[in-house]
Amino acid sequence: MTTTLPSEVSASQSLVRPALREAVDTLEPAMRRIVSYHLGWTDQHGDAVEGGGGKALRPALALLAAQAVRARPEAALAGAVAVELVHNFSLLHDDVMDGDTERRHRPTVWALFGTPAAILAGDALLALAVEVLEATGDLAAGRCLTSAVRRLIEGQTADIDFEGRALVGVEECLRMEDGKTASLMSCAAELGALLGGGDEAGVAALGRFGRNLGMGFQLVDDLLGIVGHPDVTGKPVLADLRVRKKSVPVVVALNSGTDSAAALREFYRGDRPPTEDDIQAMAALIDDTGAITWTRERARHYIAEAEASLAAVNPPEEIRAALADLTRFVVERDR
Repeated sequence: MTTTLPSEVSASQSLVRPALREAVDTLEPAMRRIVSYHLGWTDQHGDAVEGGGGKALRPALALLAAQAVRARPEAALAGAVAVELVHNFSLLHDDVMDGDTERRHRPTVWALFGTPAAILAGDALLALAVEVLEATGDLAAGRCLTSAVRRLIEGQTADIDFEGRALVGVEECLRMEDGKTASLMSCAAELGALLGGGDEAGVAALGRFGRNLGMGFQLVDDLLGIVGHPDVTGKPVLADLRVRKKSVPVVVALNSGTDSAAALREFYRGDRPPTEDDIQAMAALIDDTGAITWTRERARHYIAEAEASLAAVNPPEEIRAALADLTRFVVERDR
């Protein structure tokens, strides 16, 4: 496992971060303060801090996709900023809906500034993303983004619906994650190719790359919600089980037909918050069913599909290598 971002992702941040700051600076001061905190640029008082922020995989993917169709990365800069804004819109709202009080080793926005502020900050980022992309005048790019947002919302809606259901199928859980996570990764790659002037086949192939990369990323994220270390992930230990989230490993376990599945189902039917002992027992039951192994192997399958889709694009060799580095990071990361 690794916590090291591929060098191409780190390098892309030097191009994206100033453009992202420029976009955020157009927000009114009170909202800008909240968004800057969420993005890891400032503390709650508005004072600058070092480090922080997310992995910025989506903007890096947009820039690499532009280079895959032999354009300069700057061609896709608006797309890179737009998908990062949408991603953070979703994180702000997700933290509210999931009741998460910590992200990236700091209090979440709703926990610090209140729920209304977090919701409005997310709304502001979504509107800003549309404005940034509209400025390019590329209608196809705009449609790509709004379609991805719609699918993202559909995925999040299904995720919430699962909370109230005793039975959830594995395939419908995968479809939920396709919408919730893979849709925006696919859009990031498509935007890079579109804004880079790629042909229809290249745009479609890079969209498939992004979708499969996104599915692999989300499945690893699901695993980290169960087996990840909180000092690395920045989230409480066994965070997903603490709120009885029906992530893919959990759904696979519940559908396994084993004695451990039956015992796990009883924990998920409970009304009271699970104790620390309950959470540890749930994690052990999931592992007993083989769901951890199944999820890890399915993630590798998606990554293999992502790599295979690049054959239709035939990117420059250094960009192919960079995209391969990105796929390796997704399946090997520990945060």
